[in-house]
Amino acid sequence: MTLTLAGVVVVLAIVAVSVFSARLGVAAPLLLVAVGTGLSFIPGFPRLEFAPELILAGVLPPLLYSAAVNMPAQDFRRNFKPITALAVLLVVVTTVGTAWFFHALIPDLGWPAAFALGAVISPTDAVAATSVGKKLGLPGRVVAVLEGEGLVNDASALVLLRSAVAALAGTVSIWGVLGDFAFAVAAAVVVGSVVGYVNIRIRGWLNDAVLTTAISFVVPFVAYLPAEEIGASGVLSVVVAGLITGHQGSRYLRAQDRIAETINWRTLAFLLEGAVFLFMGMELKKSIEQVEESQFSTITAIAIGLVASAIVIMLRIAFVGPLVALLRRDTRRAHEAVSKIGEIQAQLHAHQTQGHLTERRLQFAQTRITRVSADLSFQLNETLGWRGGVVLGWAGMRGAITVAAAQTLPQTTPHRPQLILIAFVVAATTLLLQGLTLPAVIRTAKVTSDDPDRLREEYGKLVEDLQRAATAALADPAAADLPDDEVTAAVVEMVRADSIIGRVQSTDDPSQNPDGRRRYFRLRFAVLAAEREALLHARKLGLYSSQSLTHAQNLLDLEEARLEQLDDDKSE
Repeated sequence: MTLTLAGVVVVLAIVAVSVFSARLGVAAPLLLVAVGTGLSFIPGFPRLEFAPELILAGVLPPLLYSAAVNMPAQDFRRNFKPITALAVLLVVVTTVGTAWFFHALIPDLGWPAAFALGAVISPTDAVAATSVGKKLGLPGRVVAVLEGEGLVNDASALVLLRSAVAALAGTVSIWGVLGDFAFAVAAAVVVGSVVGYVNIRIRGWLNDAVLTTAISFVVPFVAYLPAEEIGASGVLSVVVAGLITGHQGSRYLRAQDRIAETINWRTLAFLLEGAVFLFMGMELKKSIEQVEESQFSTITAIAIGLVASAIVIMLRIAFVGPLVALLRRDTRRAHEAVSKIGEIQAQLHAHQTQGHLTERRLQFAQTRITRVSADLSFQLNETLGWRGGVVLGWAGMRGAITVAAAQTLPQTTPHRPQLILIAFVVAATTLLLQGLTLPAVIRTAKVTSDDPDRLREEYGKLVEDLQRAATAALADPAAADLPDDEVTAAVVEMVRADSIIGRVQSTDDPSQNPDGRRRYFRLRFAVLAAEREALLHARKLGLYSSQSLTHAQNLLDLEEARLEQLDDDKSE
């Protein structure tokens, strides 16, 4: 009963904090940590004991899966270089740099334990940063890089942590670490890919929103558990499965399936994220109580944590500078490559006129050129300059995963209670310091959002593409399996106007009789299918930004769900 009451309090606290955080203009995770800390010091409040494995294996997979499903694969691919640099290379640099500091400062702390603690504090938590960034209008590319980093860096850090823990037992070498890392990544990609494709095909076959959503709740664990069992990265497997599901879902799932999944997962992720940050705050009292004064004091551990916080912040800033310079070099190369696209197209046209290429190879080459050209346009239009680099450099907050990972250190680890407290101090300091000051940094750097006029113009072009596909579908009733003589002018005009809500009560509405209704809905669904196919083709070519594609897909989903509901109602 006490735990049930505590659970109710936790949920209400998450909701209340989210409401007040919006009014105060402070990211909810920051307030949740403060509330969690306050709850832990309330006399009589039950101490909620969570095994760290519950956070890492029970909460982290669904959180990462939810984020990966909503991460456009196009954004992940186009930002692959900065994402991997921050999520892999920076994690390694941070682990090595802080390990050297811990080994030099903490007495009797061997290299394996120092590396383990370094790996624990190396991954960032993008939740607070992206919530602030979206509210203040950060450019889409900066947000995409932060979200992509948050998807991958947990996997990198946990693989390094596993190798360091193995080294504590003297069972690993430097080559073993490299081999384990390579295997963990490769095997995770394979497992995640298989789970992602099988998941989307099974759910598409079920054709039921409730059943498909229910299956989606277990997909993260189906991807995580086998990968961990064979020594791969379970969290990376989850991310791969989520990216594939999000990318393929628009093709294989119904609109109702996607809408139901989005609503349910948004609620689940909201509660899990809130609970994780509350858990982080509630661990402060426990971490302090576990420190044994006989080894080195609580004050000393806190001081080391504060210095370590400064180190991880400076390492990130120092790393982002060269990264931005590298990306600006890529932009200059994109300028040079644009001029070559015309030459390649001329050569392709020459081969076409001379009959050197088959129709299939010609179409493949044209698709490839269009996609490369779109990627180059992205490099030129959405550059990541020094202003965006300032935000990336300061958005390095740690979170509850750091606290949970620290508690997985073996009981035999030297100074284990102090190491856990150090990890907590790093997580809390970076989260509060950088989280509270990030809005000021964004304003001071004068980071501007994406050009709204350009986005409106781009979306207008996308709508024109979809309208052309719809017009072509109306001109070919056979696409809806309707003979020409069954498609009356009234039905075609009604579909063209698409005003069923205003017409359903009309006495001269052709959809008021069974035959007219059947013709209308079959033709309207055929038009929607043509529009969706055009949207998927545009996505394949990379012609439009993920913002425009997502907005258009959401509108098509809502329209399809509305029509399905009307069709069901009229069939009853």
